[in-house]
Amino acid sequence: MAAASFLAGDWGTSHLRLVLCDAAGDTLESVTGPGAAAASGRFAEIFSELTAPWRRQYGRLPAVLCGMVGSNFGWQQAPYVHCPAQLEQIAAGCVSPPGAAVHIVPGLACSNRHAAPDFLRGEETQILGALQLEAGLRRGRQLLCLPGTHTKWVILEQGAVTEFITAPTGELFAVLSGHSVLVRKPAHGEPTLAHAAGDAFELGLSQFNAFPQAPLLHRLFECRSRMLAGELSAESTGAFLSGLLIASDIGGALPLLAQGAGDARVCLIGTPQLTTLYARGLAQRQCEAQQLDGARAARAGLTQVYQQLTAGARRRATL
Repeated sequence: MAAASFLAGDWGTSHLRLVLCDAAGDTLESVTGPGAAAASGRFAEIFSELTAPWRRQYGRLPAVLCGMVGSNFGWQQAPYVHCPAQLEQIAAGCVSPPGAAVHIVPGLACSNRHAAPDFLRGEETQILGALQLEAGLRRGRQLLCLPGTHTKWVILEQGAVTEFITAPTGELFAVLSGHSVLVRKPAHGEPTLAHAAGDAFELGLSQFNAFPQAPLLHRLFECRSRMLAGELSAESTGAFLSGLLIASDIGGALPLLAQGAGDARVCLIGTPQLTTLYARGLAQRQCEAQQLDGARAARAGLTQVYQQLTAGARRRATL
């Protein structure tokens, strides 16, 4: 078994996943815990409890954390790095809570195409990891999509993030599924954008694309009206809604950010379930999609930050 070198953690709003890694970033063990929202005021305590078995076995190891742990309600706020930004800059922007061998990764900020402030936190680490996993993303202009609660569409220029825009696609799905009469709420678990299957999802995609000029607001009631007309079962209304939302998300982002209609190529980074749905939506627009696993990309990004921090410490020690 390889020697443990550091801890990598994605501490998001709803959950924490900590991974014990060797020097190359390979997973040795992992543990989960409460998200940043539930950890308010108890970050140090929770981190200490979860990592105690590893400390007893391996001693005190450095940790690199990304996500909402660095937000204004996190353990310690990590200021945003403003775009355009080389992703390597995020190591220099890490902050450490007093007395902890913990490095918290900053997010990114930009002014988007709508002249509005925009922010991301956590996704910067996945993007950095994607650049390590796919060297081709460092060349030329690249369009990335990180689907989720707040989907991020990101422009890379020679490996630097120049701009991005956010669509709350997953959040809108959850709100409408859980608090409206438009769709049937899933029998088990919280509604998520990935609750889509088969013909109803494809119908949602194709129906939105058949009338691309129609605002999304004028399409949403179809989730209910097509069920009342017998075209959809009550159980499939969520999948139809997912198709509508993803088609709307893609239909808004491609004309805004892609270099040319019909020849766009998008790198999708996220859970396999979500990236597959977005790939199906992109295919309906004759757009090529590359899929990268978000957890793998995040771990590669955190490893890159750890290696940069280690190299920096060695340089300072020789001065």
